[in-house]
Amino acid sequence: MTAIGFHASHEQIHPRELLDAVVHAERVGFDAAMCSDHFSPWSARQGQSGFAWSWLGAALEATGLTFGVVNAPGQRYHPAIIAQAIGTLGAMYPGRFWAALGTGEASNEHITGDAWPRKDVRNARLRECVDVIRALLAGEEVSHDGLVRVDQAKLWTRPEQPPALVGAAVSVATARWCAEWADGLITVNAPVAHLRQMIDAYRGAGGRGPLHLQVHVSWAPEQAEAEAIAYDQWRSNVFAPPVCWDLDSVAHFDVVSADVSMEKVAEVVNVSADLGRHVGWLQEYVELGFDEIAVHHVGQQQRAFLDAFGDQVLPKLRTAG
Repeated sequence: MTAIGFHASHEQIHPRELLDAVVHAERVGFDAAMCSDHFSPWSARQGQSGFAWSWLGAALEATGLTFGVVNAPGQRYHPAIIAQAIGTLGAMYPGRFWAALGTGEASNEHITGDAWPRKDVRNARLRECVDVIRALLAGEEVSHDGLVRVDQAKLWTRPEQPPALVGAAVSVATARWCAEWADGLITVNAPVAHLRQMIDAYRGAGGRGPLHLQVHVSWAPEQAEAEAIAYDQWRSNVFAPPVCWDLDSVAHFDVVSADVSMEKVAEVVNVSADLGRHVGWLQEYVELGFDEIAVHHVGQQQRAFLDAFGDQVLPKLRTAG
C-alpha cells in the first residue's frame, strides 16, 4: 500500500510551528514525512528558511515517522559533511531516514560566492558527490580530486545499514540518468502521462528502489480561499527549468511572478475545496505505482488541512487501496 506522507516546507513555516505540524500529521494518520532543504524561500511572502538538518533531529525524536530530505551536495554543502549528517541520523534512527540528492538551485547555492555551473557540470559534480557519500557511509577513507575535493575523510559514526540515497528528477532524461546510481526516485506532481514516462524511464534503465512523489495541494473550506492561498504562496514556483534553477534571489522570483495567472498556478498545484477531488488526484498517483506520496499543502497554516485530510482523504485512499 502506498504510504501517504506530509511534506514540511521550511521556506513557508517557522521551524517550531513546522515541528508541531509534523507531530499533528502523525496524530491524524499520515504515514511518513519529508522536508525541503533551502537557504532561502522563493518569495518574500513565504518568509522563512529554517535549517533542515537541525530540524530533522527534533522531528525524528518527536515522532515515529520515517523522514526524507531533498539535498544538493557539491557547492553549499561539502559531500563529506552531508555523509556525516546522513550517517548520524541513520545511526540514531535506524530505518527511518532517507536522503534525496539533486543538482540544486542557484537561489541557495550562490551564497558561497562560487560561480553557478552549467547543468551538465552540476550533474557531473553530483555524481562525484554520490560516490563520495556512498564510500564514506560504507566506512572507507576517501580522498578525491575532481569537481569536489576530499582529503582523507572517514566517518567514525555510521549506521549499520546506510540510508537510501534517492535521485531527484523532474525530467525524463534525468530520471533515466538517476537509474545509474540511485536507490529510488523522487519527482513532483505533473500530468499523469509525464509521470508515467518518468517511471518508465527510471525502471527501463534499471532503476531500483521505491518511487516517491511530492504533491502540491491547496485546500480550504471555500474554493476562493483555496485559490487565494495557492496564488499568494506558490505563484513564484510555477517556472519550469532552467528558470527555476538559475534565478538567484527572492527579489528575482517575486518580479518574474508578479503577473502569473491563477490558471498557471493551478497547473502545478492541485487546488480545490472539494476533498473528493483531492482523493481522486491522489488515487491517480497511487495507481501509477508510487510507493510514497508526500502531500504539501502550500498554505502557511497547516492544522485545518491536516485535520481535513486525516479525517476525509487518508481513510478513502486506504479503502481504495
